[in-house]
Amino acid sequence: MLGYKHIKHIVWVYGIVFTFSIIGFLVRLTKMDSLSTSQNIKIYILSLLLISFTWEALRFVNRKLNVSFPFERNVTMRIVIQLALGAVIGLIVRFLIYYFGEPLLPFKLDSLFSATTWFIYALLPAIINLEFISHQFLNYWRDTQVMNERLEKEKSQVQFDNLKNQLNPHFLFNALTSLNSLIMENQELASQFVQQLSKVYRYVLQNKEKSYVTLRTELDFIQHYVSLLQTRFQKALKIQFDISTSAEELHIVPVTLQILIENAIKHNIIDVNRPLQIDIFTSGDYLIVSNNLQVRNNVESSNKQGLNNMKSLYTFLTERPVLIEQNEDRFSVKVPLV
Repeated sequence: MLGYKHIKHIVWVYGIVFTFSIIGFLVRLTKMDSLSTSQNIKIYILSLLLISFTWEALRFVNRKLNVSFPFERNVTMRIVIQLALGAVIGLIVRFLIYYFGEPLLPFKLDSLFSATTWFIYALLPAIINLEFISHQFLNYWRDTQVMNERLEKEKSQVQFDNLKNQLNPHFLFNALTSLNSLIMENQELASQFVQQLSKVYRYVLQNKEKSYVTLRTELDFIQHYVSLLQTRFQKALKIQFDISTSAEELHIVPVTLQILIENAIKHNIIDVNRPLQIDIFTSGDYLIVSNNLQVRNNVESSNKQGLNNMKSLYTFLTERPVLIEQNEDRFSVKVPLV
């Protein structure tokens, strides 16, 4: 069954054929007095039928060659075969036109003109075939671009998922270490810690397959995560939020905030005398995570690809990029809200 694009293409082609054939008919009718109206109509019908036959024959050959001798096998040979078959069809059409059409003319065609038409009828199918070939290459290029983009997106998604899977065990190890200390010191706080931890991992499990969640949903989750961090770091870590109400219904990739906060903690010194300050706020349609810089010399379990993977993934979700800004005092990541 023909698709919409194929039907549209056929209508467009036959629209051109009918337009030029009518123009030719009117020119002959007004400029060639030696032709009667009936002769002109017969020539018009004959030429229209043969042009349609030529187009359909060339299109049929193109479709068959796409199956039996595709471009992937040998591009040069395929083009040569298609042009040669087109020339044969054109010469057959030339023979039929002059065999059936010339007797309708009230005059004899010049021998030089007749000889020239053999070349013209061999050339015209080549022009039509080149349109088929260029259309084929354009579709192939477009499909390749779409495939490459899809594969690149899948690659970015896998890399981002791997990043989340790396962070979660790392976070779990630190959380269990903190929990072990709390059990000995404050059992009630340890119980609250476990509840917060379960809510964090419930969110990760529920949303790990989703492309988007609302910012409100992500913020509700991150409060549990922040609570765990502050239990662990106490006054050495300060996290502040300033989120506009209008931005809360926009969307973000799940666990983005966790990754950005964990990234800030991983790469910076956290000390009571030098607390790490993380500010999370919105500006227009961007969510910004910014922290003061107090960079560690050595960072364990860092492949330095986390933010790059996030940037790559977001390029497939929105035209607005993830922006990374750094100066002497602060490091900021601006994530587009979708």
